[in-house]
Amino acid sequence: MSSAFRARLSVVRDTTRTQLWPFPTLAVVLAVAAGVVLPLVDARIDDSFPVSAALFSGGADAARTVLSSIAGSLITVTSLTFSLTVVTLQLASSQFSPRLLRTFTRDRFVHLTLALFLATFTYALTVLRSVRNDTGGSAEFVPRLSVTVAFVLAVAGVLGLVVFLSHLARQIRVETMVRAVHDDARSTAALLLDERTPDAPAPPRPPIPPPGAVPLLAHDSGFLVRVDGSVLLDAAAGTGAVVLLDRHPGTFVVAGTPIGLAWPLDPLRPLDDDARDRLARCAAAAVTTGYERTAAQDVGFGLRQLTDVVNKSLSPGINDPTTAVHALGHSAALLCELAGRELGPRLLRDDDGCTRVVLTRPTLADLVDLAIAQPRRYGATDPAVLSRIAVLLRELAWCVPTGQHAVVVDQLGRLRATVAAQGFDDHENRELAELGEAVEQALHGRWTSGADAH
Repeated sequence: MSSAFRARLSVVRDTTRTQLWPFPTLAVVLAVAAGVVLPLVDARIDDSFPVSAALFSGGADAARTVLSSIAGSLITVTSLTFSLTVVTLQLASSQFSPRLLRTFTRDRFVHLTLALFLATFTYALTVLRSVRNDTGGSAEFVPRLSVTVAFVLAVAGVLGLVVFLSHLARQIRVETMVRAVHDDARSTAALLLDERTPDAPAPPRPPIPPPGAVPLLAHDSGFLVRVDGSVLLDAAAGTGAVVLLDRHPGTFVVAGTPIGLAWPLDPLRPLDDDARDRLARCAAAAVTTGYERTAAQDVGFGLRQLTDVVNKSLSPGINDPTTAVHALGHSAALLCELAGRELGPRLLRDDDGCTRVVLTRPTLADLVDLAIAQPRRYGATDPAVLSRIAVLLRELAWCVPTGQHAVVVDQLGRLRATVAAQGFDDHENRELAELGEAVEQALHGRWTSGADAH
């Protein structure tokens, strides 16, 4: 399986998982099939069937009543389940972040619950059509096995409703939401980024575009969802060019504006019109845009969601710094893990070892700024939030390699400037100063006790 196919499959799988309709629709189709096939099986069952004593034993009217009751009650329960799901989505959007809606809509338990309810409703209706009374022209037919299966599905639906309510109550907790975002972001990082080895040489610098580089334009507007590096590599090698894609998944691109540059590998052999046209077509084919960001190839999407939770919690209408501190803790854990992976531009080489494609990716400095800049500004008047940011920098300082210490030093300087601009009392200023010193100690490999956020 090629890397391009795996990347495309990852995007399709992520898109499908965030839709509510595929799994319930499949369940409805299977329920219709079962509702047609099982009555045919019933017609061949007699009292010698091994479990016939446990099957439904009522007449046609009783079977019709049972199936009608199951169908009517299950469609009501389905409406209730859908209403509760919509309320939960509204709560997540208004209280935490609109970008957390994907976390709820991809919840497999919600999909299974809706599938169970809709399948039971559809199955009961389908079986109901096969129940016949003795009218003289035809003998009474009661699909005993089919009605028994409907009863079992109804009981399973009742149990599913109880479990669903418990699951929903747990899902709307902020702890559950930020943990789900954290886990998704870790999975994305593990899939896209290689682990950094301590003795690995410094990554080579990407080539710098010359002044006459040819711009490659976007054909569609939207969030950049996927980049197929193999398409760009084949085009660059086939035209003797080097391609720099300076937009990465998660950024918004506008149709008709440049998303990259191309130039000849050999300065003495400029790109002709055919080469430029091929590069333009391949650049358009290599990128996929969508109306929303996804986690398929977007390394920073998880941090964006966590930062949104922090920002929303610090808004005047909500004013929940405890939730902000909690989300910052997950941001710290995620940043420390990302610090152990290869970030920055990804270089693709041809068979001769020449760099042909440069794919832009966020650097550690970009990700740290994403996680800290807005919370530092919006939480500037709350010592608890600033303390947690300082602790985040301390934890990050302990994990980053020496070559990345400047990232922590820069953020620490900006944090100190923010603290200096506030009117905190002496005790709060002293605690924040101690945390700043603890960050510096961590940069030198020393962990001091007693410095922590409150």
